[in-house]
Amino acid sequence: MSLLALEQVHFGFSRGTKVLRDVSLSVTQGQNLGIVGESGSGKSTLLRLLLGLAAPQTGRVLSAGQPLDRSTMQAHRRFVQPVFQDPYTSLDPRMTVRQILTEPLRALGLAADPEAEVLRALSAVRLLPEAADRRPRDFSGGQRQRIAIARALIARPKVLLADEPVSALDLSTRASLIDLFAALSQQLTLVLVSHDLAVIAALCPSLVVMEQGRIVETGPTRQILDAPAHAYTRRLLASLPRLPR
Repeated sequence: MSLLALEQVHFGFSRGTKVLRDVSLSVTQGQNLGIVGESGSGKSTLLRLLLGLAAPQTGRVLSAGQPLDRSTMQAHRRFVQPVFQDPYTSLDPRMTVRQILTEPLRALGLAADPEAEVLRALSAVRLLPEAADRRPRDFSGGQRQRIAIARALIARPKVLLADEPVSALDLSTRASLIDLFAALSQQLTLVLVSHDLAVIAALCPSLVVMEQGRIVETGPTRQILDAPAHAYTRRLLASLPRLPR
């Protein structure tokens, strides 16, 4: 089943600058999708379209098979939730964790027991219940990112869109969050943008490679990494740093 899709999407900013050119892809239930490419390749813009934060100039965005527009946006915001890169700027420092987590419930009009949902979300990201009464400044970067993930999970989405969610963290914290994402992907579908192919390989069996606003290669992650078909993908893999022998 296709949860999200782009159909022949073009998108650009002022002065005719094209960011995405004829992009089509499908996010299938239970099949985590990785998106890679150099800076400026259009990865983050593609995520903005999937989130409904921008609209294509031509082409369509589909959410659960329905065109994404004003009439379907409210349901879409429950269906798809984001996790952003920087855990230090994505959380309001004035709010407690409880306030941060219950805000989406109010914004989306979800009828639920807020306290029970807060505890459920904290448990899902492996944080203790007492975290609810503290503020972001009391937590490490990795813990803040867990709070940001809990904020996304509290809406019970079907898809989690993550834009470089571990790149701002140290290696040990990155490893623990990769384990967390792997566990969460047993219950929902993950779309992961990252420049780190090791993270993509660990979490996403399907891969999209972008160059200058176009998809140049797509398929099983292991197949692409072992035998890239496109010259750009080969250059991208060749540019990865290697440990000296």
